[in-house]
Amino acid sequence: MAGCRFWIFSGIVTILGTVMVQVQCNEESELIRDLFKSYNKNIRPVVNPEDKVEVQIKLTLTNLISLNEKEETLTTNVWIEIQWVDYRLAWNSSLYYNIDLIRVPCNTVWLPDIVLENNIDGKFDVAYYTNVLISSSGWMYWLPPAIYRSTCAIEITYFPFDYQNCTLAFRSQTYSANEVDLILAVDSDQTIEWVDIDPEAFTENGEWAIIHRPARKMINTRYSPDDLGYQEIMFNLIIQRKPLFYIINIILPCSLISSLVVLAYFLPAKAGGQKLTVSISVLLAQTVFLFLIAQKVPETSLSVPLIGKYLIFVMSVTTLIATNQIVVLNFSLRSPSTHTMSNSVKRMFLEMIPNFLGMSPLVDDNEETTGVNGVRERRRSSFGLMQRAEEYVLKQPRSEMMFDKQRERHGLTRSIVDSIDVSSTANLYKSLAQAAPEIKQCVDACNFIAESTRQQNNIGSEIESWVLIGKMIDKVCFWAAILLFIIGTVGIFLTGHFNRAPEYPFPGEENKYAPT
Repeated sequence: MAGCRFWIFSGIVTILGTVMVQVQCNEESELIRDLFKSYNKNIRPVVNPEDKVEVQIKLTLTNLISLNEKEETLTTNVWIEIQWVDYRLAWNSSLYYNIDLIRVPCNTVWLPDIVLENNIDGKFDVAYYTNVLISSSGWMYWLPPAIYRSTCAIEITYFPFDYQNCTLAFRSQTYSANEVDLILAVDSDQTIEWVDIDPEAFTENGEWAIIHRPARKMINTRYSPDDLGYQEIMFNLIIQRKPLFYIINIILPCSLISSLVVLAYFLPAKAGGQKLTVSISVLLAQTVFLFLIAQKVPETSLSVPLIGKYLIFVMSVTTLIATNQIVVLNFSLRSPSTHTMSNSVKRMFLEMIPNFLGMSPLVDDNEETTGVNGVRERRRSSFGLMQRAEEYVLKQPRSEMMFDKQRERHGLTRSIVDSIDVSSTANLYKSLAQAAPEIKQCVDACNFIAESTRQQNNIGSEIESWVLIGKMIDKVCFWAAILLFIIGTVGIFLTGHFNRAPEYPFPGEENKYAPT
């Protein structure tokens, strides 16, 4: 018996709930039927034709999807809030069961036709047509979502340390300023002069940081109020690029590869082929980085990106180093048969430059500084060799020393060698020439050998001096390249480091257009 009563009670509650829902639905249906009985959505909601419809606009940003620098396109995910008053859809809530709010499809009411004026894909409208909320006072509230692709002029001068100012411009597509008055939304008697961001729904972009997000109404004085372009609601997004990605993947590898060309100076001065191989390899790598940058930035001739300037700079330095290496190789391979070394060149590269670099002079102390016809002549160093040759010629064979007394016993004359005067080299040569023609020929041969050795020593010493000059040029150019590379790199990237978004979004206005 108790179970039967329970089921009866449950059935009664279910029936009453269904009846109440149907009554409520019937009440809203009655209200909507009465409101739209003579309603025309193609007519502006004004009493007099000269009256204006005040339309409030607010933009809520949920995601800054991307900024394509190549196509100069900004893609954003937003909610656009549009509010206005339609006096024809007002009612007395007490007459309709205290219903204060209803929802109707947006295609059944009048809309102000607000579109994104600077879109790039031809889609002026929203992504999804949500219902319109209508209050009993006739206040209309429409909040459709949209994914907009708008134009954004890219300033690449300081790329990748740049900031961009992108704008979303909204206006009515069919109504002029004399018919519809576009204003920014008002909340609690405060005009919302910024792009609203819901912290819970907003997704931060990994490449861009939003610095300023002002909003304001613009009046284009070039047009009259009867023109559609007379008034616009502008929502600006001033965003600063996060350069860490480009520092790690482009700038740092490019700097490290470019610094390798300086290490070519540590190769010997005569290793010109290996030096040029290193320089050309680095130059090709820099060209690859330049192609990567060209694929990222817009194809414009208005300005050169900062990283492009840096690549051009390091490529120019690499080219100068390669040219310098050719010059050093030319100096290192010189010889007395092709070039003559003057005293000024020798003094500059082997005395002055080493002193400037804190090195000891590279001039041999045994070399004389005097010369004939501007050419330095080395001291003759073959006297010792001549003395050794003369002693060798004057040595007597042992046989003559053993049988010297026998020659005298048999009445032979004294040896001719015994009468030779060895007091001087000239007397020695004259005595040897008188003694025997064979000895004279031997002495001439020794003189020829001594002269050839002296000439070879002179040639080898001068070739070594040319090599030393090449080394000095290498050392000077090494320090010059190091200083140029460091100063140029720091100077170029410091200009980008100080390129920051301004404190205020609009010049001349000390207003940040941000919530307080």
